[in-house]
Amino acid sequence: MKLRVRSELVYRFDPPTDAIFQIHVARWPGQRVLEETLVISPGADSRLDETVELGTRPLRARLSGEVTVIYQALVDNGRLKGVPPGAVQHDWADLPVEVLTYLWPSRYCPSDQFGRFSEREFGTLSGGARVLAIVAWIAANVDYRFGVSDSETTAARTFIDRAGVCRDFTHLGITLCRAAGIPARAVSAYADQLTPPDFHAVFEVWLSNGWWLIDPTGLAPITGLVRIASGHDAADIAFLSTQGACEMVRQAITVEAA
Repeated sequence: MKLRVRSELVYRFDPPTDAIFQIHVARWPGQRVLEETLVISPGADSRLDETVELGTRPLRARLSGEVTVIYQALVDNGRLKGVPPGAVQHDWADLPVEVLTYLWPSRYCPSDQFGRFSEREFGTLSGGARVLAIVAWIAANVDYRFGVSDSETTAARTFIDRAGVCRDFTHLGITLCRAAGIPARAVSAYADQLTPPDFHAVFEVWLSNGWWLIDPTGLAPITGLVRIASGHDAADIAFLSTQGACEMVRQAITVEAA
């Protein structure tokens, strides 16, 4: 599927500070960047890197005053599809070594606290069927609601509050999957048909020797997701990280079928 994505970020950096943006479309198997442009106004020295394993392309710059960053790309995201119920869950001994790190608890995903709950709720299932049951449980028990959570909210807090936004749904999904012995990690994405348009947090699981994308909110079709970054949780996939303080002036995200 070909999609045009665009992000316009206007922020004020006062005093000057180092910043890392993760807004570039990832170079990932099955996802091709056909064309792209980046404009930073006023001009600033910047550096675009690429991680070998994940294809994430962080942009580093030192910025001062009010700065506008506009990124646009035409992307072919391949033929994405939802995880099938029959997808196989692997024994840990059979997992690739680079996948093992996504079995363990992380800052926002304290999966070690959910082993008993996961076994009681989903223990009769395995693989894709278990993941789909976890997503169905979240849909039935957690409300999508702004203002309930903040940047410090963990999956444990969301489990108690039973409400949150996409990052909270994603953290809870990752946590329950890891508690069930399934590798899971966070993914930031551009998302077609997402309302209101924004950077979207989803997650993916390792089953049948591959990663499968899942949107636990159900707000965007899997076929319209464009991968930006991935990692253990929201700390790894933030679209903007700064060493000092910054203030948002405005931002706009758009995704359109090409």
